[in-house]
Amino acid sequence: MKIVGLMSGTSADGIDAALVRITGGPDRPRVRPLGFVSIPYARGLQQRILSLSAKGQVAEICHMNALLGELFAKAALRVIAKSGYKPSEIDLIGSHGQTIHHLPKGIREPGVGLVRSTLQIAEATVIAERTGIPTMANFRARDLAVGGEGAPLVPYAHAVLFGHRNKGRLVVNIGGISNVTYIPPGADVDGISAFDTGPGNMVMDALVQEASRGTQSYDAGGRRARRGTVDRRLLAELMTHPYLGRRPPKSTGREDFGASFVRGFERRAWKIGLSMDDQLATCAAWTAEAIGTARRWIKGPIDEVIVGGGGVHNRAVMSDLARVFEGIPVKSFDDLGWDSKAFEATAFALLAHQTAHGRCTSVMQVTGARSPVLLGMLAPGATRRRRPWIHG
Repeated sequence: MKIVGLMSGTSADGIDAALVRITGGPDRPRVRPLGFVSIPYARGLQQRILSLSAKGQVAEICHMNALLGELFAKAALRVIAKSGYKPSEIDLIGSHGQTIHHLPKGIREPGVGLVRSTLQIAEATVIAERTGIPTMANFRARDLAVGGEGAPLVPYAHAVLFGHRNKGRLVVNIGGISNVTYIPPGADVDGISAFDTGPGNMVMDALVQEASRGTQSYDAGGRRARRGTVDRRLLAELMTHPYLGRRPPKSTGREDFGASFVRGFERRAWKIGLSMDDQLATCAAWTAEAIGTARRWIKGPIDEVIVGGGGVHNRAVMSDLARVFEGIPVKSFDDLGWDSKAFEATAFALLAHQTAHGRCTSVMQVTGARSPVLLGMLAPGATRRRRPWIHG
């Protein structure tokens, strides 16, 4: 099957679209990349999404859901064309969408009990209609319905694609939020552990955007962070954040490390006289140290640390990770033959493939779900095309 995976992360910096071919069937899927594009959001749109996540009104959420559906469809069509295919040759799209709110801890309601919720927008029916291709979306909600956190979901792909017979691997993804997957030597999906460790690029990006008044969206290459000096006292304070001490399963997002957190961080940093470069250096070190806390809950050897996501290009973060995991090789996804930027989109193509074939991809020990479930909901594509492979 040829499948497009679509992804926009917590940083809301744009849409990643990966086209892959999956062979070997659902029991032993083998994934081969065919093409990839990354399409940045216009600056104004990025800010609208970030504002929506913090204090969106229902009319704006309604509109943005349809608008992002249109943009996700364009991204899918672009990667298909760039790879030399026609939409009619593509079997399926797996779209993560854009998370605008995630409440895995839940809210207790009278007569109902604890209600967990999450919301990813980018209307799947719009994507299916514009492309003519069946589109799988809304991957997180079913896991929350059975008591899980709904995140992280990419560890399933980590286990399938990065497992090693003799090495214990810690796979680190640094997006807006950082998450880790530990794969013991010779383990399959049932043997992994995974969770969000805390902030990745999110806080650093917000600092740069505010300091530049929106003209820059991130610290390219970590250049400013590398010029700065880590404030050890502030770093120690950051390491006391309650999320870092929570036991897995756990997941997080803007609700913990968004605009409100950033404002508090800035007030503290300016009060003690830190320059912007020093603030970025301290946040880069915090990202690495927070990832390092994963060792508290990992049972088994870590022979390699493998890093992907946008943060792999931040040299300050990578240098700090090498210090945190001193004595353990720290590699990138690219070192193992995978495009770091494309991996999460590739993961949702794999999740869509497995769901289409009736395979549960929720990992109970990762999300805390009570039972394994099929993830995602299907929006049919062109009615003239038969899709006999769709489960059920």
